Amino acid sequence: MTLKDLHKRAMQFHDTPLMPVVFVGHGTPMNAVEDNEFVQAWGRLGQNLPQPQAILCISAHWETRGTFVTAMNEPKTIHDFYGFPRELFAQQYPAPGSKELAQLVREQINDVAIGEDYEWGLDHGSWSVLKHIYPLADIPVVQMSIDHFKGMQYHYDLGRELAFLRRKGVLVIGSGNMIHNLRMVRVEGDDFNTEYGYDWAFELNDLFKDKILNGDFHSLIDYTRLHDASRLAIPTPEHYIPLLYTLALRERDEPVRIFNDKVIAGSLSMTSLVIG
Repeated sequence: MTLKDLHKRAMQFHDTPLMPVVFVGHGTPMNAVEDNEFVQAWGRLGQNLPQPQAILCISAHWETRGTFVTAMNEPKTIHDFYGFPRELFAQQYPAPGSKELAQLVREQINDVAIGEDYEWGLDHGSWSVLKHIYPLADIPVVQMSIDHFKGMQYHYDLGRELAFLRRKGVLVIGSGNMIHNLRMVRVEGDDFNTEYGYDWAFELNDLFKDKILNGDFHSLIDYTRLHDASRLAIPTPEHYIPLLYTLALRERDEPVRIFNDKVIAGSLSMTSLVIG
């Protein structure tokens, strides 16, 4: 299928059955080139998801003033990290973009002004995961930025407004980590992905899962009141916010499946979920 064919397909956002929603704990960028239990689960996920017409990804690694969507036809692969092996910097994920999806989002969102962006591309929060879920890179991908200056309720409410995409064949993916404190990361041996965590990290991971499975999203929006260690688990919110976007898209009584449910490196949760 040519790039032209992919763009033509991206214009056809006809009505579809309700698409699932995914939140992925993406962890270290090295997951892009490693073969481990987490990326294997991402591969199985791709085999079991319905084929989307396009993907909208909210990544922890694109923070802006205001909210934007990528609108270029050929988003670049961004290597937004340093100190990693050359092999990682050589990775490319040449998925097409979708100006049509960007326009659809901008037209349908009424309460927030959504801007178009032609500079960003796909950061590692998106491509390091997508290369395992959809290795052919043949599905158009649009990223939506996180407004760094807005609170948790804003992001949840904006997520609710994206619900129409689920019936237009669009797979919405949030990519971050529920627990993400790099200042307290502790690696035992050479494997960053070894299961290990501080007591408070395990406690909060279990608490977050309980709130998710019971639909108590209000408590998750106001997460700083949930546990004394909430600010240790989430010293800055950018990796947590993609979770709120995905939870906002859940319809009443929809099933939630948890996967990759581990705390690693002391203070990082790989816990992920599929809604629908």
